[in-house]
Amino acid sequence: MESQLGTLFIVSTPIGNLLDISPRALECLNAVNVIACEDTRHSAKLLNKYEIQTRRVSLHKHNEASRTAQLIDQMSKGHNVAYITDAGTPLISDPGSRLVHLAATAGCEVAVVPGPSAVTAALSGSGFPADRFYFGGFLSTKKKARKEELHEALQRKETSIFFDSPYRIASTLDILSTLDTERLIVVARELTKKFEEFKRGTAPELAKLFSQKPVKGEIVIIISGAKPPRWLSSKET
Repeated sequence: MESQLGTLFIVSTPIGNLLDISPRALECLNAVNVIACEDTRHSAKLLNKYEIQTRRVSLHKHNEASRTAQLIDQMSKGHNVAYITDAGTPLISDPGSRLVHLAATAGCEVAVVPGPSAVTAALSGSGFPADRFYFGGFLSTKKKARKEELHEALQRKETSIFFDSPYRIASTLDILSTLDTERLIVVARELTKKFEEFKRGTAPELAKLFSQKPVKGEIVIIISGAKPPRWLSSKET
């Protein structure tokens, strides 16, 4: 008699404030046989806070192929697996696509436990239209490629969202200043954490602000669309 296949749970975790985890996520992480973590050391802070003793293994971009095979083998024996990344919703600019696809292909059930996401948190706090938007992941580390990405974003009618490094945000805003001096932009930093902030303005205004001193923490940059509604104007107060 064939054993029942296990389930793969894709579990969202807090992006900063550990209180943002859902009761369902905690229940799931306690109930599964193993938790696959992007970084077991990073996830230990969350799991230890909630006294979750479930066995942990790592699954990151350097071992995704081999670990995926191991986890699917365990699910083929009826074991349930949860996958979490360092923060937020797995697979959004994180590894895990291979695991989800191959688990589903192998006949395992895939279940999503939704929760925090830096993308939607930044978008909802930006005040820009959110009925349609473009998410470009992390901006390129190379200046020329980053300029091309930003140029394309400025041509879009919808809001554009990117992740950026605190070490490059000043350079990114300088590039935007050369491309468009009027477009409204929001820079979100340290979302859900103690020093969370949303800085709003045109690229030149924000470039001046972020050139004054180095910043720390995760950065999300939100660029308003090329055809914003009338109420969205840099001249309004």
